[in-house]
Amino acid sequence: MIPTETKKKIITAVDSLFDQQIDFLQDLTRHPSTRGNEQSAQHFMADTLRARGYEIDQWNVNVDDIAHLPGFSPVIGDYEDAINVVATHHSREKTGKSLILNGHIDVVPVGPLDMWDRPPFDPYIKNGWMYGRGVADMKAGIASNLFALDALTSLGLAPAADVYFQTVVEEECTGNGALACLQRGYTADAALIPEPLGETLTSAQIGVIWLQVHLKGRPVHVLEAGSGANAIEAAIPLISALHRLEERWNRAENRHPAYAAHNHPLNLNIGKIEGGDWASSVPAWCVFDVRMAIFPGQDIERAKKDLEETLLSAANESDFLKKNKPDIIYHGFQAEGYSLADHDNENTPLAISALENAHQFVTGKELPFVPTTATTDARFFGLYADTPALVYGPNSDAIHGFNERVELESMRRITQSTALFIADWCGLEETDPTLPKF
Repeated sequence: MIPTETKKKIITAVDSLFDQQIDFLQDLTRHPSTRGNEQSAQHFMADTLRARGYEIDQWNVNVDDIAHLPGFSPVIGDYEDAINVVATHHSREKTGKSLILNGHIDVVPVGPLDMWDRPPFDPYIKNGWMYGRGVADMKAGIASNLFALDALTSLGLAPAADVYFQTVVEEECTGNGALACLQRGYTADAALIPEPLGETLTSAQIGVIWLQVHLKGRPVHVLEAGSGANAIEAAIPLISALHRLEERWNRAENRHPAYAAHNHPLNLNIGKIEGGDWASSVPAWCVFDVRMAIFPGQDIERAKKDLEETLLSAANESDFLKKNKPDIIYHGFQAEGYSLADHDNENTPLAISALENAHQFVTGKELPFVPTTATTDARFFGLYADTPALVYGPNSDAIHGFNERVELESMRRITQSTALFIADWCGLEETDPTLPKF
C-alpha cells in the first residue's frame, strides 16, 4: 500500500504540472490525425517520449503480421505509414505488477467545417472545457497517461515494474493497431485505457461489425422509370429489415446480463450511403455502410450469418434483386464484445480494487461501474492476452460530433487517479538519476 503522505504528494505533483499538461494536449490536438494521417502526431509522441528517456519502438503496422490473429479486422484503405509507437519504462527492481498504458492517436473525420464554432484542429478553452477534434477521444487520455508518469518522475519516483506506453492507430475502424502491439510481444499484468467515458469504469463493452451492401439496379431514362430498377430505393426495405433485426437482438431475453437494465444497448447505424450517376437516370448502383453491435459472448460468425440472411431475405422480396443479389462486403470492425466483470483472471479483482482505491482517494466517491454501448481496444487485451483491461477516462461531450470537448478538471482528476493507480499497481522505486526530471 502507498502511504497517504505519498499519495498526497503525487496529487500535488499532478497539479504542479497541469498547465504543462494542458499545453501538451493542445499541441497534440493540433495534429490532424484522421485515418491515414496519423504520422505527424505519432512522430510528435515518439519525440516527446524519447525526450523523457523511454526506450522507443516505432513501426509501421504490417497486415501480413496480424491477418492470421484472433481479433483481426478486414483492412480499410492503405496501411502504408500506419505507425504505432510504444515507449517502455524498464524497472530496475521489478517488484510490482507490469502495466500497459494504451491510447489511440487516430480521430474520426470532422465533417462540414461550417458546422464547427471554430476550426476543429485549432483547440481552445472555454468555461473549463477544451474544444477540438480528438481532444476528448482520446488525446486527453493520452495526456493523462503521460503526465501521470511525469508526476511520479517529478518526485524522483518511477514504477517498480515494466510499463508500456502505447499510442496506436486504427482504433476507430478496426483495432488492428492494438492487435499489432500484442503481435509484437507487448503484454502485461493489466492494461489501462483512458477513453472519455465520464470517470466511470467500463464493466462491459459491446462488439461491432462493419459491412458494406452493394446493390445493382437497371438504369433507364427517367421518362420510362417504371421499366427500370432503382438501386437507391432498393436499399430502403433492406435497411428496414436490418432495423427489425436490431429490435430482435435487443429484446430482453437476448441481452447480456451486463445490459439487462439497458433498453437498447445494440445500435444499428447506416453511416454512409452513395449511389447513382445522374438525376435523370434511374440509378444503376448503390452502396451503403452498416455498423451493427453485438453483445459480449455473442458469436460473431453467427451474427454475421444472421445479418446476411436478413439482407438476402429482404432482397428476395424484390423481383429484380431476387435475380441480382446484393453483394455483402466486410470491411473494418469485426470486433467481439468484452466484459471486464466476467474476466476470470486473478489480476482482475486486484486491478479493479487498485483503481477503485485511487478514484476514491481523489474524488471522495465510489467508482461507478457502467457498461458502454461502444467498443474500445480493451477487447484485445482482455480476450486475446488474458490481461484485465480497465477503461477509465475523463468527462467529455460531442465525441464524433461537432465541437467535441473534454472537461479539464475531469482530466486532472483522471491523471491523479491514474498516477495513484500506477503507484499502487506497479509499486514505486527511485528514478534512474540519469533520466530527465519534469
